[in-house]
Amino acid sequence: MDPGETSHKRGFSLLELIIAVTIIMILAAVTAPKMVSVISDIKLRYSATDLAGLLQTCRMQAVRKNTFYGVQPTPLPQGNTGYFVNLNGAAYAAGDPLVVLGMATVISQGAGSGAPNEAAFLAGLGFITVAGAVVPSFNARGLPCVPLANTCPQIPGQGFVLFLQRTTPLGGARWAAVVVNASGRVQVWSCDTQGNWLQR
Repeated sequence: MDPGETSHKRGFSLLELIIAVTIIMILAAVTAPKMVSVISDIKLRYSATDLAGLLQTCRMQAVRKNTFYGVQPTPLPQGNTGYFVNLNGAAYAAGDPLVVLGMATVISQGAGSGAPNEAAFLAGLGFITVAGAVVPSFNARGLPCVPLANTCPQIPGQGFVLFLQRTTPLGGARWAAVVVNASGRVQVWSCDTQGNWLQR
């Protein structure tokens, strides 16, 4: 090498590095809100699927033991909410099937939940929803019933709808529903951003 020659090393200049970092930051800013919505949708879908599974467990236990069982809410530590199959006829006890829904998920039963296009959704289900805060229950035939003293008579043509609402970190809300139709079939529905309900 001649003494007058300088050695050049290949690499990024400071300007190229600043441009690359700026592009990455712009892409992150554009995609972050969508990612937050997608994560909220996934968590809500898991919660709805878990609750549907618990209702199905309740139904199978009622048929297997030839009695009636219901699914009830219970407060849990750290502000979480849970639902359990009430096998003992009292408060939650160790061994009762339990689903933890977390703090960000709110459950409303039947009409009046505030869900998008709620009236049209309920009308399209083809059965009458049990009104009020009645515990979703199943009788020994696996059909939805309304507990009354020590019995649980089926009310023909009626079923349960539980709406799940999850507030996103950006202040929006996502909706899902767990439906127990008049024949005892458990379904999971979700609502898209346009207010359309789709069965999952």
